Amino acid sequence: MFKQKKRMYPRAELTWPVSAQVDGSLIEGVTKNVGVSGAYVCCARPPRLNSVFAMVINAPDKPLKIKAEVVWANIYGRDDKINPRGMGVRFVAISDEDRRLIAHEVTDPNAVKEAIDNLDNLETQIIEDLNLD
Repeated sequence: MFKQKKRMYPRAELTWPVSAQVDGSLIEGVTKNVGVSGAYVCCARPPRLNSVFAMVINAPDKPLKIKAEVVWANIYGRDDKINPRGMGVRFVAISDEDRRLIAHEVTDPNAVKEAIDNLDNLETQIIEDLNLD
């Protein structure tokens, strides 16, 4: 479910419906993966590279209203389960509340538990170091 690539922020494979207005046309699709800074949106006709547009991602809790920019698109390549037609978008404008909602959905519970365990181990190590006889 969780993507671990060379990204600044993690992404999760979440399939949320998307609708966007681009140059007066409605584009409908679905996310393949989502992160706090962008998403991959599967759609039949992705807009041109560098297009900036308003989109709505229909997350389970609420619709997310986002201004996005196309940073890459799979317009002419294969269109199959491995390489679905679509576009990578960067979120140009998104509310803090919507970004927090995405962050909550993207956060890997195992990574959070591991980070907490590491903090507990660090605290134990510090206490042991202070108890020098």
